[in-house]
Amino acid sequence: MSSEIGRDRLREFIDLVLHSLNEDLDAQSRASALGLSRFHLDRLVSAAMAESPGAFRRRLLLERAAWQLAEEGSSVTRAAFDAGYLSVEGFSRAFARAFGLTPSRYRRDGRTRRVHAANGVHFHPPGGIFIPESDQRRTRMDMVDRLLGHDVWLTSKLIDAASGLPDEDLDKRLFADWNPDSVVAADPTIRIMLGRVVWTRENWTAAMAGRTAPENGRASIDELRSRAEVGAREFTSLIRRVRDRDEWDSAFVDALCEPPETFTYGGAFAHYITFQAYRRLTIIKGFQQLGIDVGLGDPLEWERSLV
Repeated sequence: MSSEIGRDRLREFIDLVLHSLNEDLDAQSRASALGLSRFHLDRLVSAAMAESPGAFRRRLLLERAAWQLAEEGSSVTRAAFDAGYLSVEGFSRAFARAFGLTPSRYRRDGRTRRVHAANGVHFHPPGGIFIPESDQRRTRMDMVDRLLGHDVWLTSKLIDAASGLPDEDLDKRLFADWNPDSVVAADPTIRIMLGRVVWTRENWTAAMAGRTAPENGRASIDELRSRAEVGAREFTSLIRRVRDRDEWDSAFVDALCEPPETFTYGGAFAHYITFQAYRRLTIIKGFQQLGIDVGLGDPLEWERSLV
């Protein structure tokens, strides 16, 4: 789906179609909503999706009708009405051309819920759209890449937010009922909690790589930023090697524990991701206590920033 229309405008068009499936918007109204002329929208969308805007919408409505017939037990008349057809006969002809079965027969014998389309965009029940992986994505990622990338991004974001705070706020105790044995940090200050996040990554890297334990103490924000950058490169490289070799079930002895313990690489990574997420969310709450909005660190926000 590449053309001069651009990913943002194309996604706006797809979202507009999705949100107006039940509205009988004419072609000019759809174009106007996107700030384009009807001619320009038709030309650009057709080039990007190998399907005209009108044909795209009609296909989605037929795919939704197929789902309604097969999964919701909708009547043919209701499905025809919901798909925007003025008569059951007209709907039945269009449905049969698309699926090779009449609507009544499809309710009993139909299997596929999608009509072939070169762009790969389809109705996704109950009310969404499936969009295939785009060739325009800058990087291709599996789940490990996503977890690692979000971990690095959010940690860096929190350190950047802390860099604008005076020492008084960095070292202010933020939670009155804090448990000193918390997995977050011994003391509930922005500096100490961030230090624990950075040190935890360093510590697991050392354990997996068979190095001595790193020191963990009070540090400046500049020092934490530098350590976080180095630690991110090392930890990311190590975990990707484990993934590439499919060594998740292989184990290592963590001599940094007292007494030493044995962990699988997969278990250690899952543990790391789980508790780092908890620590960062606690830090976000700490920023909120200081009256600072740093967002929620949503992985979706990070992923969308890559496009």
